[in-house]
Amino acid sequence: MNFSINNIPSQKGKIAIITGANAGLGYENALRFLQKDIKVIMACRNETKAIIARDKLLSEVPNGQLEFMKLDLCELSSVRKFAQNYREKYEKLDYLINNAGIMVPPYHKTVDGFESQMAANYFGHFLLTSLLLDIMPDTAESRIVLLSSVAHRHGPKKIFFEDLNWENNYSSSKAYQQSKLACLMFANELDYRLRRAGKKILSVAAHPGATAGTELGKHLPKLLYCVIEYMLLPVISNDVSNGVLPQIMAALSPQARGGDYYGPQKLDEMKGEPGIARKLPYSENKQNLEQLWDISIKLTGADFGELV
Repeated sequence: MNFSINNIPSQKGKIAIITGANAGLGYENALRFLQKDIKVIMACRNETKAIIARDKLLSEVPNGQLEFMKLDLCELSSVRKFAQNYREKYEKLDYLINNAGIMVPPYHKTVDGFESQMAANYFGHFLLTSLLLDIMPDTAESRIVLLSSVAHRHGPKKIFFEDLNWENNYSSSKAYQQSKLACLMFANELDYRLRRAGKKILSVAAHPGATAGTELGKHLPKLLYCVIEYMLLPVISNDVSNGVLPQIMAALSPQARGGDYYGPQKLDEMKGEPGIARKLPYSENKQNLEQLWDISIKLTGADFGELV
């Protein structure tokens, strides 16, 4: 499946929310959307960093429509407040890009009792999607994009339902892998429920492979981070401008189908042009999908209305 963003026409009149749009993949995603005349809502936790990024984006796309709205995905109350604020200002949403994430931090539980990676990468986006889905136009051009990772195919390759928030034997890498597996499973199950309800909105997932120039590695030991970022990644990875292409493809490709999963096509999906990526079979098992959906509803209080 060939894809070039240059072939995508102007999307003037459309509006997108991009979580974590102040840096890395989120920033690049915002830049590409602005270049296609999409109005972008930067949903970010840190206002100072977001304003700096906003000003830089507007210097690159002076006529871009860009707005910052505060969102902390690690707090369900903040997610609800963000959705309320958005709905008070806007009547529709065309693209929900669930991009923000953290990777391998020290153990921390959020105010809601979640392990921080599951909160920021998965639970916050699960609730956010439920709160905005009903204002998305019912068309295949409306897209919900979940950002997974090639890491979902490594490590435990499962959801730890018996200890979802890692209260015992915390492993930052395993918790990260679980959170990204959960994102892919959410995209799969949401697509199934949308289709079952007769909806045309697409739920799609993507991963960037190995991408240099993001902030995901900031919790790694400094020496290890430097070795990976400046010696290893330049050889085996895309830069961030290419690493973002799978999620752009998921959002804008006319050939996209609900449940698709996009990623780089070379070096075991570490780098290269975007295309269809491989899914762990666990992520498509119906029993696993339903179990994760049900427990996510219970823990977040999300309400997907007719998608029962």
